[in-house]
Amino acid sequence: MEEKRKNKRTELLSKLVLKRLDGSGVEEVGIEITDVSKTGVGFNAPKALEIGAVYESYLTIWTKEVIHAFLEIVRIEKKGNMFVYGAIFIGMPEMDAARIEVYQTVEEETK
Repeated sequence: MEEKRKNKRTELLSKLVLKRLDGSGVEEVGIEITDVSKTGVGFNAPKALEIGAVYESYLTIWTKEVIHAFLEIVRIEKKGNMFVYGAIFIGMPEMDAARIEVYQTVEEETK
């Protein structure tokens, strides 16, 4: 299968808290991150989210710092009672994207 990702992905055990931004109410959903890159994130959630919807998120990274980001859902796959998502970051500051890249570099060097 051909790799379509533009940036290297790294596994990261963390949580996101998502808030839908389209005025349909504020709902927080805890999710499990499966991989992250400087341009997006893959995650699992027990709740159905909508493709194309934008959510506000708070990503806790390996340093325990929290990155505030906006995610657009671009891929959804249902596996059993869980949903597997792919999302891209919308308007993430370059400094936060660089923090993700630094972690990937350090992780590669320690393998």
